[in-house]
Amino acid sequence: MRRHARFLVVCALPLLGAMQLAGCSLASDPGSVTRTYYIAADDVTWDYVPGSVDQISGLPYTDTAYYRSVKPRPVSTRYVKTLYREYADSSFTTLKPRPPEWEHLGFLGPVIRGVVGDTIRVVFRNNGTHPYSVHPHGVFYRKDSEGAPYVDGTQGPDRADDGVPPGGTHTYTWLVPERAGPGPMDGSSIIWMYHSHVDEIRDVNSGLLGPLIVTARGKARRDGSPVDVDRELVTAFVQVHEEESWSAADNLPRDAESAGIPNPHQLQNIYPWFVQFSINGYTHGALPLRALTVRKGQRVRWYVFASTNDFDGHSPHWHGNTVLVNQMRTDVINLPTMGMLVADMVPDDIGTWLYHCHISLHLAAGMQARYAVVP
Repeated sequence: MRRHARFLVVCALPLLGAMQLAGCSLASDPGSVTRTYYIAADDVTWDYVPGSVDQISGLPYTDTAYYRSVKPRPVSTRYVKTLYREYADSSFTTLKPRPPEWEHLGFLGPVIRGVVGDTIRVVFRNNGTHPYSVHPHGVFYRKDSEGAPYVDGTQGPDRADDGVPPGGTHTYTWLVPERAGPGPMDGSSIIWMYHSHVDEIRDVNSGLLGPLIVTARGKARRDGSPVDVDRELVTAFVQVHEEESWSAADNLPRDAESAGIPNPHQLQNIYPWFVQFSINGYTHGALPLRALTVRKGQRVRWYVFASTNDFDGHSPHWHGNTVLVNQMRTDVINLPTMGMLVADMVPDDIGTWLYHCHISLHLAAGMQARYAVVP
């Protein structure tokens, strides 16, 4: 849902003591738009490996793909998660269907779009069991729309955004000035992210994160997508620590025998079976191939980001084709913790190709998917 607006945000940064405080005025801009999203935090059951088949090897899934000295055993791939889901309107009674082209998002929240000059409104309903928020990266917000609790000198309405209680609703308003859009070395659009920031460790491990895409002024279609791109794909390399989820007590067994198996190949870290090395919430190639299918010669834009637990970083690698990142050609990119990158591809090699993290442990632990290029 959206309505036309007549304003463009023009920001000045006056100096007050040692602090810069953002003051904004409004100037006429008939082309700007207010884009409204109705998003709730919902408790759902999520399956990291639907069908319990490793789609990379073609074998039944077991928990010990990277514990080679330990006998494999079957484990559940289904977990209670708290996810951002989009609704049709403010009644929050009807889920908004996810279009086929965004099926690949998996457990990520819906794509939030903005064009430079726009205003974004997120009407957030907390249907979960703990306080949650929606904290954005990159865009301009005031203290009532930051979505993060800390000692910042605010009170009253300016703290209502910090953590929306279960059953509560809050409207976040974010402006999209020039500094939120593509920079001189970027293409026509860039990726930011949004996530809950009340208890950032538990909130994100529970599943509360999603993509925010900003397109340059004059380079967007009516829906906000970039005019010079044929297909957009979002992939999040997310290392999920289920033991630090709000639903850990429901998801993890309590007996000592099932508590986890140390990884003999990386003794400084212990990654039990419940640490999920996922791409969009799927592991071991379970992200549906049909959802990552593109056509030869298409202008494909990959928006790639990492999460808060990814202290190892990631190395996304495309088999079969190459990408342009910051005007440089490659097929492997470096993705730091909370990193956000754009990779442009014009695929020329038809086939089904591997797409994975090239860090050996992550690859073996299931951080793999497949994409297809068709004629």
